[in-house]
Amino acid sequence: MKNIIKSLALATAVIPFATSCIEEIDPQTAYVTSDQASADASSYNSFVKAITNSLCGQFTYDGTDDTTPYDFGYPSFFLQRDVMGQDIVCEDSGSEWYTTWYTCGTALGPNYAVCQMPWTYYYGWIYSCNAVLKMAGPDPSDDKKVGAGIAHSMRAMFYMDLARMFAQKTYAADVNSETVPIITENTTTAQSTNNPRVSNKDMWDFIIDDLNKAEELLDGYTRSDKFTPDLSVVYGLKARAYLTMEDWANAEKYAKLAQQGYTAMNADEYTSQTNGFNTPNDAWMFGCTYKSTDDNIKLNDADSCWGSQMIVEVSPSECGYSANYVGPKRIDYHLYSTIGQNDFRRKCFVDFAIDESESMEEAIEALAEYSDDPEGLANTGFNVSATGVVGGIPVKFRPKDGIHSNQYQAFTVAVPLMRVEEMQLIEIEAAGMQNEAKGIAMLTDWATQRDPDFKYGERTDAYYNGSTGSFRNEVWWQRRVELWGEGFATFDIKRLQKGIIRSYEGSNHPTNYQWNMESTPDWMNLCIIQSEVNYNSGCSNNPTPSHATGADAPYVW
Repeated sequence: MKNIIKSLALATAVIPFATSCIEEIDPQTAYVTSDQASADASSYNSFVKAITNSLCGQFTYDGTDDTTPYDFGYPSFFLQRDVMGQDIVCEDSGSEWYTTWYTCGTALGPNYAVCQMPWTYYYGWIYSCNAVLKMAGPDPSDDKKVGAGIAHSMRAMFYMDLARMFAQKTYAADVNSETVPIITENTTTAQSTNNPRVSNKDMWDFIIDDLNKAEELLDGYTRSDKFTPDLSVVYGLKARAYLTMEDWANAEKYAKLAQQGYTAMNADEYTSQTNGFNTPNDAWMFGCTYKSTDDNIKLNDADSCWGSQMIVEVSPSECGYSANYVGPKRIDYHLYSTIGQNDFRRKCFVDFAIDESESMEEAIEALAEYSDDPEGLANTGFNVSATGVVGGIPVKFRPKDGIHSNQYQAFTVAVPLMRVEEMQLIEIEAAGMQNEAKGIAMLTDWATQRDPDFKYGERTDAYYNGSTGSFRNEVWWQRRVELWGEGFATFDIKRLQKGIIRSYEGSNHPTNYQWNMESTPDWMNLCIIQSEVNYNSGCSNNPTPSHATGADAPYVW
């Protein structure tokens, strides 16, 4: 198994060949030395592009196996994190592929291969950032400043994720809680053999320092597309960081700065059957995209990709785990029931009432409101799914250009990594934590643009557990609905110190996994792969998580 030490040993000697654009290679190793790459501007830029080009599309975790269904890059971690809570419901099937995270499976323990996945991906990405920073040097020349800025911003994003995934307590709860070891462009192999996990304090100081450098280096840079970070993304990352740190003044400041030049989606954009959440628009700040040339699309019938997991509108004659093999990941019934009837985000999920239709014809007619392929949705819910119902099926993430007949085209979609709506909600929460009346007014104004019937404080039954006040719970509810499926669920549960509720009257969670937790589940604190602990004498580990057994008594809202 890969580990930090092996990666670092490689990094200190040579830089892996990144693209075919680089010509000066050692014919015996196919590697480019750092001196060669540093001397060639085109080579340097190729390494910079590789940082973001590697975010999705390849079998990075298990490159020898092109059938691993969840090995498709950064968006896969959205699902791994989100199914750990209650807002996404998985099918009760051993082949559903994300049940390890949904059920707190044994494989989350440090001695299992799945535990290796974040280590392989994230430290591989960090390694790419470090390679660029090593080439750029501590004082980058003008032609290397943008590349160094991109590397600093992306490294900060990766460490931010790792800190939130591995720390047992968030920064605001305990600044001394351990996160992960830090590897930089200057870390030596010898240092990596005794490299302890750093505290929240040290980690978030490091992240902010990276973002400060990125802010300086990317000042004035204009990107060609939204698949590369620019200054607005740096501001957005700072807003995320300060939100986690509960530095409300800075969270508000940078969230506001990040919004400049962007516009929140309206109802038509949000629910578009051709471009909904598959194509960058004026609300998207940063994203990644799957291409027809990607291995995740070309191989395994395109079943090992984001679209296979989250796009349900693919014809029965085609592939797709969500649409045609196992069944979709649905919205939690209770969360759906709390969305207002006139909230346009409700249309991103099939109404549970359609399951009460008196005939298939009646159901298909009702499903036509959600898709121009209502027969396909009916097939997915009534025939493919183990539950035999259509209620809660998500149609938030649409196939490319509304294509249903060819998954190789339908799944070549972009995925949002940062949207202006997230920044607006960060600004609202941060402002309200300093002046609650101001925050309530801002939240009301924002929410009524989604739901004209919104009334602050009416949705009290949606909130439970923890000590956060009603205002933060209101913002949290908006984040749960607005950012559903975009990778924020676990991070929010941990920072707000919430529990989870899956057992209640009418729950659509499988009976065996209807667990209620008054506090944050320990399975949200990922374990470090055992091989890393073995080779890195300074590295401690989190306890192996355990899950409940059987269903808990129904929670009464």
